[in-house]
Amino acid sequence: MAARQRVFGRLDDDTPVHAVTLGDDQGLRAEVLAFGGILRSLSLPTARGRTELVLGLPDLQDYRRDSAYLGVIAGRFANRIAGARFAHDGRAYRLDANAGDHHLHGGNCGFGRRLWRILDHDGRRLRLGYRSPAGEAGYPGTLAVEATYSIGDSTLELLLEACADAPTPVNLTGHAYFNLAGDPAVPADAQVLSVAADRYLPVADGALIPTGEIAPVAGTPFDFRRARRIAGAAVHPQLVHAGGYDHCLVMAEGQRCRARLASPHSGVVLDLDSPMPALQLYEGQGLDRQHPGLGRGICLEPQGYPNAPNEPRFPGAILEPGQVYSHLIRYRLSADG
Repeated sequence: MAARQRVFGRLDDDTPVHAVTLGDDQGLRAEVLAFGGILRSLSLPTARGRTELVLGLPDLQDYRRDSAYLGVIAGRFANRIAGARFAHDGRAYRLDANAGDHHLHGGNCGFGRRLWRILDHDGRRLRLGYRSPAGEAGYPGTLAVEATYSIGDSTLELLLEACADAPTPVNLTGHAYFNLAGDPAVPADAQVLSVAADRYLPVADGALIPTGEIAPVAGTPFDFRRARRIAGAAVHPQLVHAGGYDHCLVMAEGQRCRARLASPHSGVVLDLDSPMPALQLYEGQGLDRQHPGLGRGICLEPQGYPNAPNEPRFPGAILEPGQVYSHLIRYRLSADG
């Protein structure tokens, strides 16, 4: 099957940015941009017709202005690093401060705002590459990154791989916004969520930096061990800090990151699987201001712990030379309700 490729837009120096379509009209279909490795579209045939499952923007300039990380590959370090700084082996490093005093999703020009190289592609697979030089956003070491999207009739996989020539923090994930209803008029928080997480990371305040505590979800709105609607959670100080959900859920000890999101409106079900120990749950409340009229989507971001380089109680996040970072995210879609 030949991949369908088109010019989606051009950068200021007239460099073309390509969009590649994976899949076919009979099954799951995705469109991925070389800019940011963005998952711009993911759709599935349902009883209601072909249903769009993620939020996307119409043109390249919209993505270049976007501050919500719509569909991007987030890195070099997804999520937050407190104070935009960390220390390793006795040396201090200062990173871009692009979220107040803190560092978020790789800084002012993280991986989601870079033009990736298309290494190879066909109708079912797209492999992208990016070389992040030492000093980019303040990070030590040159990082060679590959992102491979692969599609089947009902499954999309995103394989993220990296290696470095010096010790450096690495935490890569996908940042798609899911509204499985396929209708922006249907609230994204009407979706039903279950996550195999028995703990979560409380945050200190509205800056959303974890306190370092790993707290039980029992008796809190962060308990999704039994499937329930995202909306309607009881008032909780943590939800006040974030204006809703924007918190890291921690998997049960020794368990893979697994989550299920379902839309009662469309009957579409998403099953997510990843080897990572945590899942950032974000309900897209910032989109009301950043993209009025777009609606909301739910981000399910499998990853390591936020602020891990500064928090000794969290699992380490430093990639050493000779190691290979490998993170396979599997999204399985069904439309049988």
